Amino acid sequence: MTQALYILLGVVLGIAFWQMVVWLWEKRDKSRKYEAALACRQQSNKPLLVVGGPWGTRSGRRLLRIPAHGNGDVCLDIDRDAFARIDNGVVGNITHIPFADNSFGAVFVSHVMEHLPNTQAAEQALAELGRVAGAVFIAYPSRQSISAWLMRGHHLWVWQEDGTTYFSQRGNGRTIVAKKA
Repeated sequence: MTQALYILLGVVLGIAFWQMVVWLWEKRDKSRKYEAALACRQQSNKPLLVVGGPWGTRSGRRLLRIPAHGNGDVCLDIDRDAFARIDNGVVGNITHIPFADNSFGAVFVSHVMEHLPNTQAAEQALAELGRVAGAVFIAYPSRQSISAWLMRGHHLWVWQEDGTTYFSQRGNGRTIVAKKA
């Protein structure tokens, strides 16, 4: 019995360690993309649009004033609470962005695309992002993240390889290529 308990404890600790590594990789990836978006903003001398408010929908982040990322020059989110205490927030939908063509030097999208209902909405959102900005940077949860698998509201898997963005509807395995660089 004791040996089984040690094995179970080892498995639980192994999974916890693995999830910490996944979380750190996601955090590093998001930070790199945000920094790259800031550099594009600087180079283009146009503002940075951030889609997905820096506070997200978690009230704890807002209370403790711990943003998930920076807020750029303009912040767009479907939920006003996502950019509480920020003067540059705009309530809007990523599939119908309320700005003119090429208004921004770059757009940074953090953990939003996976919440879209289907791959068609994701394609539409990606087209809108490309319409309003010269460069698009997308942060998304890893398929290795247990919380990404369990999170209600995640309808898509999103990933990027070699300048191409892919979307896959969860449950049916259909994958589409949304954009080639």
